[in-house]
Amino acid sequence: MTDMPRVSPSVAAFARLGEGLTDSLCDTMVERLATTGSNALEVVDKLNQPDIKEGLLTVLDTIGNMHRTGVLQTVVDALYLVHAARSAASDSMIERMFIFIEHMVNNFATEDLATLAHEAKGAMEDALDSCGIPGASGGLMGTIRMMSKPETQEALRFMLAFSCSLRKRVVVISKSAQTP
Repeated sequence: MTDMPRVSPSVAAFARLGEGLTDSLCDTMVERLATTGSNALEVVDKLNQPDIKEGLLTVLDTIGNMHRTGVLQTVVDALYLVHAARSAASDSMIERMFIFIEHMVNNFATEDLATLAHEAKGAMEDALDSCGIPGASGGLMGTIRMMSKPETQEALRFMLAFSCSLRKRVVVISKSAQTP
């Protein structure tokens, strides 16, 4: 008689389970399992590259910090909003939006507006020079308490000087535009 080694019942059950799985696999299933295993090993190999591993760990740390501070939910909400807007937008809506943008750019990106901005800057500089803001004092009798504060008076003098200077510049521009 041959002595058979004694095998525990749980090991025998696992052996029978393995035999059953092996018998039930067809060739295409084995091929898919081999392909999946190969792909998984490629991913693991990529993840073990130092630069990718470092980058992935940084991304995971950042996601953890974003979750702890609540930023992650804000980012997700923003993505949902963008997706909803994209889903809701029709071609005609997008066309009208671009027409509106083009109209705004054509109206605001003009030489006249640039000239106005330049002249307004010059008027502010003139007002600062003529106003002499540091050390100015004054007040109006009988006005409310705020109006009697020196800084309020300074601001009012500045705005008056600015508007007068701007008016002078506009008159000069108008006259130069009218002369051929």
